[in-house]
Amino acid sequence: MKNHSVVNNMIACHQCDSLLPMPYLLEGQNALCGCCGAMLFSKKKDAINRTIAVAIAGLLLFFPATLLPIIGIGAAGLYNDASLVDCITLLIDSRNYVLAFAVFMFTIAIPVVRLITALYITWCIKFQQIKPSLLVFFRSYHVLDTWTMLHVFFLGVIVSMYKLSSLADMTIDGGLFSLILLLLCSTLMSVTIDQHSIWHELEKSLEQ
Repeated sequence: MKNHSVVNNMIACHQCDSLLPMPYLLEGQNALCGCCGAMLFSKKKDAINRTIAVAIAGLLLFFPATLLPIIGIGAAGLYNDASLVDCITLLIDSRNYVLAFAVFMFTIAIPVVRLITALYITWCIKFQQIKPSLLVFFRSYHVLDTWTMLHVFFLGVIVSMYKLSSLADMTIDGGLFSLILLLLCSTLMSVTIDQHSIWHELEKSLEQ
């Protein structure tokens, strides 16, 4: 785990390194360090169902966010629009292969794999289908969580819209709204997923 480690039903505070007995929490409760008062972990409410719902919503939004036009630009009687996939295609056509690969990985491949991974883990825990491979999937989720760059791409779109608004007629298409909702789902999933409870469920089931 990122912030603390658990050994033999003990937990180490990530602030003062105190080793404390693992407390039992009800949903919505927080565990605090008895020495320094730092947050050890929290028990989130209905974390499994909420994460499943957010992951499914994100996967459904993924297709319109990548395939529908994001913005359209009209000038001198000409009009053109582009989707996220179109942007990658244009980069390939202009031989910017490294940039095209980076955009594909950080805005399409990694976000969708992250959503699928979170959905698969929480789905298996909900229906008690826990396997040793889930540990690998959950570790992969931790790695992917730091490499999702949808917010960076969205910021680039906003900056581009600001600069182009004074030069040409611009329209906002469905792809941008879908991208905003997808970014919201990606952020919500980081909030809803209860990583401590998932580790606990995996360890408990695999030890049996």
